[in-house]
Amino acid sequence: MKNVASFIAIVLFSAIGYAQNGAKIEFAAPDNTIDYGKISKTDNGVRSFEFTNTGDAPLLITGAESTLSSIVVTKPAAAIQPGKKGKIDVKYNMASGPIRKTITVETNAVNYPDGRIALKIKGEVL
Repeated sequence: MKNVASFIAIVLFSAIGYAQNGAKIEFAAPDNTIDYGKISKTDNGVRSFEFTNTGDAPLLITGAESTLSSIVVTKPAAAIQPGKKGKIDVKYNMASGPIRKTITVETNAVNYPDGRIALKIKGEVL
């Protein structure tokens, strides 16, 4: 009986530790990727990563950038409250050729390691 009680206590403490409190971010795009598809140079190149704060604390987007100057990233300035939606806009400069780029987003979200999220864009500019 003592072993059963110990096992139950371990399971309960593990479950409590696993349930994270804080801001959580969930993106609408599958695999956090936006596929531009095959597009022409006349396209404006703007797409949005839509997300929801599924946590129980305000979500802060502290940084959102690409290592390339060919991508302009616009993030929300204000905190996103629990249950509310937001978006991160990405503008690609529409240079001809394949699009395979990553945007790094820094947040206070507890459901990603260190709150860092990799967003990807892909496609081809004709």
